[in-house]
Amino acid sequence: MNWDDVRIFLAVARAGQILGAARRLELNHATVSRRIAALEEALKTKLFRRLTTGSELTPAGERFLNIAERMEADMIAARAEIAGDGDDISGTVRIGAPDGIGVNFLAPRLGELTAQHRELKIQLVPVPRSFSLSRREADIAITVERPTEGRLVASKLVDYTLGLFASRAYVAEAGMPKTIAELSTHRLVGYVPDLVVSPSLDYAAEFSPSWDAAFAISSSLGQVEAVRAGAGIGMLHSFIARSVPELIEVPAAKPIRRAYWMVYHESMRPLRRIQTVTSFITRAVERERSLFV
Repeated sequence: MNWDDVRIFLAVARAGQILGAARRLELNHATVSRRIAALEEALKTKLFRRLTTGSELTPAGERFLNIAERMEADMIAARAEIAGDGDDISGTVRIGAPDGIGVNFLAPRLGELTAQHRELKIQLVPVPRSFSLSRREADIAITVERPTEGRLVASKLVDYTLGLFASRAYVAEAGMPKTIAELSTHRLVGYVPDLVVSPSLDYAAEFSPSWDAAFAISSSLGQVEAVRAGAGIGMLHSFIARSVPELIEVPAAKPIRRAYWMVYHESMRPLRRIQTVTSFITRAVERERSLFV
């Protein structure tokens, strides 16, 4: 069995289509198709069903995926061991993170890491979405829930709080609500419910059973900017809002607590660049833990 064929199989399985895998591997579409056919011939079984929307794993393909991922993990571990401890950290690490912690906290700090390791490249993808580590959409993900499925390594990064905030100008104009009932008389800024990527982020009812946002934004940083501009009272990440001088906390409801988790695929554990980046993020958060709670 040819390892390159197995590597291509993994790319197709993760992309869900031959064309997407070919682009990721920088190979010709026909080459990818031919290598998959060669692997199927070697294994004497069909690994994919060809559909109009892409390629779907057969039951045999699902079983072989587990084997292929173990082979990949062994290859990664072997390469990491052969590389030796004396070599500099190199390669590319893609970090997927919610835009709040991604843009507000990680972006200003990760430059220090690339300055320390000139051959290391960091790709930060701070968007309000979930990342599939099994499909290699990211090497490391910051999530708001601990994953319960898959061969993943997860560690709790930090607790954080969300609270009610308003701009000083808004409070001067509309007054400061002291109770939950008074919130109904104010303009509210919130998130777009059907675009929430995790149940733990659908938290409006924890602030007010009747929360009805006049202005909804599917970005935590966008919500901060709207509230700063006087659009209304918003449920904001406290570690972001407290750094904005124009914003003040609204005492109508107590802050609620959530947590960030750092997650990566188990097969990536031996890679020194992954351990270097996760250790850097952990230390950066630990140094400034007081920002979050």
